[in-house]
Amino acid sequence: MQQDNERVKGLSTAQGRLTPPVRASLDAVLSFAWDTGVFVSADAMGATGLTRSTTIESLDELIDLGLLRELPNSRDGGEYSKGRPARRFELRADAAVVVGIDAGRSHLTTTVADLRGRVLVSERRERDLRHETADGRRAAVHDAIDGALETLGRSRCSVLAVCVGVPAPVDSRGVSPQHRDGFWRLMNPDLAAALAEWAPIVRIENDASLAAVAEGAIGGAVGSRDYVVLLAGDRLGAGVVVDGHLLRGAHGGAGEMLAFDRVEGVGTAEGLGLRLTEWVREAAAAGEVPPRHPLAGVAVDELTGRAVLGLARSGDEWSRAFVRRAGAVLARVAGIFGSLYDPERVIISGAVAEGLGEAIEEARRLLPEELDLPAPELLLSTLGADSVVTGAVAAAVKAAREGALTIGGSSSRTVDEILEPAS
Repeated sequence: MQQDNERVKGLSTAQGRLTPPVRASLDAVLSFAWDTGVFVSADAMGATGLTRSTTIESLDELIDLGLLRELPNSRDGGEYSKGRPARRFELRADAAVVVGIDAGRSHLTTTVADLRGRVLVSERRERDLRHETADGRRAAVHDAIDGALETLGRSRCSVLAVCVGVPAPVDSRGVSPQHRDGFWRLMNPDLAAALAEWAPIVRIENDASLAAVAEGAIGGAVGSRDYVVLLAGDRLGAGVVVDGHLLRGAHGGAGEMLAFDRVEGVGTAEGLGLRLTEWVREAAAAGEVPPRHPLAGVAVDELTGRAVLGLARSGDEWSRAFVRRAGAVLARVAGIFGSLYDPERVIISGAVAEGLGEAIEEARRLLPEELDLPAPELLLSTLGADSVVTGAVAAAVKAAREGALTIGGSSSRTVDEILEPAS
């Protein structure tokens, strides 16, 4: 029991009928089950250090709650040779779902996954920011969730956790601070309270922070404890991880980049795609597009940074000059984050990142001149436009895992009322 008692220390007391010692052992066994596949009670004992009786008691409790299922014993499973057949168990990953949402400026990408994070359905809806209101945005988030659940044949009753990524700073309560033009509160119009009216576990996070979660889980930051993810959307945003901890700040503004408005060579927090669009339109308005160039006959207001990136990839030298200019901006931004946080890696993420290969090459060349510390490794994310929603799903799974045994204290339903009956 020595090891059992050690595991109780530092663990929060459960709500309702779970006593602290039982809560600690349930935590340990559930955590083990979440990380493994099919297992027997001896596996759980060895991994958790619990006694046999406590392990069996915890396994039976988790089965009763609906979080585990018992499988045919080892004899029936073809693994038994002699002696008493061992009981076999596994997490009921399909018993409930989690929802991750990338609630961007002009889109809502909603993914529903099982308790292990396996994607079941993902849908995208476009939004017109020009007509956005707080009430409309809350309704749109709810509609996006309901639509994805309906596609899957599920309902809100089967949701254990929801995580939403928004383009705004978010504090530990899920609240965004007031902005001078009201934009942050428009992007996050108290979504935490609105979703908590029916969802047992709710997390609202900054979108760049969720991109950092995704990179640490399955992307370019796997194995790293110090990295920065630059989300290159309409505006630059950053998720910062130091010593393995995602930084938030008092108001959620640890990665906010307004300061770059005052940095020579950067000048604004606009994203690289918007900068490229602005630069090529300025060049066209000034009559600087070469004759017979593919963009020469395009109206100024129809020129885009995406077109410039495409031409640069095909070898067009005029377009490549803009991409190298973007690389210089990227080097300056990465250098500042390198000086402030000393990251091992800086990862460029977001939909526009897919076309920034040459810009990153230029940034790699210039970066050592931007700081005295060893330059961080510059990487291009492989997650593309899905980095934020991927991070939202990972955060929702983590929240479900950490809160599954205690939601009765903050939700009108208990975990066994949310999970579908075992088949």
